Amino acid sequence: MNLNKVFIIGRLTADPQIRTTAGGMQVATFSVATNRSWTDRSGSKKEATEFHNVVIWGKQAEIAAKFLSRGSTVLVEGRLQTRSWEGKDGQLRKTTEIISERMQLGPRPAGGAGDSYSSKGAPKTKEGTDTPVAEDMPVIEIGEEEVKPEDLPF
Repeated sequence: MNLNKVFIIGRLTADPQIRTTAGGMQVATFSVATNRSWTDRSGSKKEATEFHNVVIWGKQAEIAAKFLSRGSTVLVEGRLQTRSWEGKDGQLRKTTEIISERMQLGPRPAGGAGDSYSSKGAPKTKEGTDTPVAEDMPVIEIGEEEVKPEDLPF
């Protein structure tokens, strides 16, 4: 039996980049940073950061582009895929990406940098103060669109 499944929780390193394929399908790409902490044999605390490239398709790509920004926390569930191409210099290039099957937006901070659901705007504050105002959760209209086999990316 084979299994290719990835779960990561981390923060975006930059705003998602969204584009539309020739077939009209939305695709977004972004990078997620994850941290790992451990204690080595000598008792010193160590930390390492890994960067993961994520590709997300369809309605979830639109949601990612609308609600995620640099610093946002996101959970991505998907699979690893390696692709290769020939670079402009004639060299063979390879990259391994996470092809997202599910995405969950992280918690909304009380305010300030990394405001996950601000729709790329500044957090709202009480008039004349720096006190953040609680906002209603955004409503995301998914619709009842039919998924056609030709829309599937695999």
